[in-house]
Amino acid sequence: MAGHGGEGGAAPAAPAASRRPPSGLRAMVVEDEQKLAELLGSYLEHDGFEVSVVHDGLHAVATARGVDPDVVVLDLGLPGLDGVEVCRQLRTFSDAYVVMLTARSDEVDTLIGLSVGADDYMTKPFSPRELMARVQTMFRRPRATGKPSAGPAGPNAVNALEGARRFGTLTLDPVGRDVWLDGETVALTRTEFDLLATLSEHPRMAFSRRQLIEAVWGPSWVGDEHLVDVHVGHLRRKLGDDPVEGRFVRTVRGVGYRMGAGQ
Repeated sequence: MAGHGGEGGAAPAAPAASRRPPSGLRAMVVEDEQKLAELLGSYLEHDGFEVSVVHDGLHAVATARGVDPDVVVLDLGLPGLDGVEVCRQLRTFSDAYVVMLTARSDEVDTLIGLSVGADDYMTKPFSPRELMARVQTMFRRPRATGKPSAGPAGPNAVNALEGARRFGTLTLDPVGRDVWLDGETVALTRTEFDLLATLSEHPRMAFSRRQLIEAVWGPSWVGDEHLVDVHVGHLRRKLGDDPVEGRFVRTVRGVGYRMGAGQ
């Protein structure tokens, strides 16, 4: 396990030859409590991830640029840069899943963390096994490479995509996991894409928050379901979608959300 500080955790150790994940997935744990950091790292390693462990925000950003993690477990209260700022900087160059850890159950802290692009959160104390269950749920979603592709050249090529879903000037390719607006690529996080893909798969259906939680985060997810509202807000901003007009994501009062027609 890469990183510094602390002793290994309680998860059973795998033989050295089998510790490298066959899928090449990488995880980064950013936690200033060294024992907890190493414990979480050992669970992730046992599940087949290459793990980097760091204990402060400044090293976290630099390490993420170097290792290009697929998932980041990020503590909110870090020395140097706090978790919110680390997440903000990560989102300028990484589409990794980010699970925010917080010792404070105050909803404001949670929503601040999510507002900069965290995909999920957990409040301490928590079970490492619950964290792993959430990470496993994330990676059970179908993926392409996880990297943005160049995509078709121009609006005509976008419109010619087989199997694409179109809503006015918005086009979603569920196979290549790309989204275009007016022929221009829209950079979505993995969770934002999954949310849009869920809504667009059944465009006439009004989804409750719970239904969206189960579809995107998994049926075992437990927490504040207003997590959905935060990610819908991100999605709307990136699509230039007015919440009142709801061209692409409509609010269904008393229920939740449904796909708009793009008009």
